[in-house]
Amino acid sequence: MGSAERAGMSPQRLAVLDRIMKERYVDSGALPGIQILIHRDGELAHTSVAGVMDIERAKPIHDDAIFRIYSMSKPITAVALMMLVEEGKLGLEDDVHAHIPSFEGLGVYAMGTPSLTDDGADNFITMPSNRPMRVVDLVTHTSGLTYGFMSRTAVDAAYRKQGVGDLQTPGGLDEFIEQLSNLPLDFSPGEAWNYSVSIDVMGYLVQKLSGQTFGEFLQSRLLGPLQMNDTAFHCPADKLDRFSSCYQPGAGGKLTLQDDAQQSTYALPPQLESGGGGLVSTANDYLRFCRMMLGGGTLDGVQILSPKTAAMFGMNLLPDNQLLSDMVPAIGLFSEVGYGGTGFSIGCGVTMDPAKTRVPGTPGEYFWGGAASTAFWIDPAEQLAVVFMTQVLGSDARLNLRRDLRTLVYSAFTRSHV
Repeated sequence: MGSAERAGMSPQRLAVLDRIMKERYVDSGALPGIQILIHRDGELAHTSVAGVMDIERAKPIHDDAIFRIYSMSKPITAVALMMLVEEGKLGLEDDVHAHIPSFEGLGVYAMGTPSLTDDGADNFITMPSNRPMRVVDLVTHTSGLTYGFMSRTAVDAAYRKQGVGDLQTPGGLDEFIEQLSNLPLDFSPGEAWNYSVSIDVMGYLVQKLSGQTFGEFLQSRLLGPLQMNDTAFHCPADKLDRFSSCYQPGAGGKLTLQDDAQQSTYALPPQLESGGGGLVSTANDYLRFCRMMLGGGTLDGVQILSPKTAAMFGMNLLPDNQLLSDMVPAIGLFSEVGYGGTGFSIGCGVTMDPAKTRVPGTPGEYFWGGAASTAFWIDPAEQLAVVFMTQVLGSDARLNLRRDLRTLVYSAFTRSHV
């Protein structure tokens, strides 16, 4: 009996998964290459690669390839924050201004536009928020913050003008917080869900409360102990031969080079260590992170979180147990997931009603994806973790491929625990 059978999965159906994902996404030219890891019931049930990691150099994708994981950095940052919660250094119900005094009294945008001149003051009129921002608002994206790339409101226009969240911000996380302290909120905290720089603020909190830089904390307390040796805020020179190039859709549906692995901005450490989207990693490293969470916060004898804290990642923390579909329509236009049947936990989406997602799944499974079409999910009830890696920004196939991957993985089950 092989590992797939021991994990309650069909090798024949896993072969179908590989064939469909390769034909539909690699052979079609939608993605240059893909890597899939499936871990279940303590077994590495399945691993596969297809395609290339560098189109220009015709370099096949290898199982130790390094990828920009973008927003899959967020769950790692969330775990780092919860480590400090466990140490009593902050709580989810704390007002953020208790730890970042400059956030006290942040107003909510009422009217006005950003100044047209670089040195001019933004012409904003604000009104008081209905309550202060809390740490739980940061972890659930209900803080009133936003992202500049939304191109939706005058507030995100001000983010773009000031370069809020730019990885080359000279003052790093300190300057980032100063920028936010002088801009209005998009809405009162807790009243809507909007994808935002909230997780980067969490990275700042980890830095401030730990007394280490954010990167030092991750390395010494999380990545190092878990032996996630290829996960960092840049790809060093001695690993660039394993770094994947990144692409984006171009004219005629063909992929065009977005970031050449051999001349990448990720070859040097950034000035701002972005917990919301700055890490590079491998599928194997990220699977170790997932296995730690599946293990109730412990992997190979190394405890990162308590089992009770790890279990919170499978709970919906949105106000009044609302779903994203209840909180998004008037505000958010971008997410790494569809909204149906989905809540939000600690830096992750969480499935609450599988019927509304229209794909197989389990209540309490949590997940997220990255801008370059990467994805993962953890299903504690089924003792399952899946990691998917590729490198295409702005792919129209992003949500479809995650839907297909979920369907095909669950279709390969020969037994279920629930």
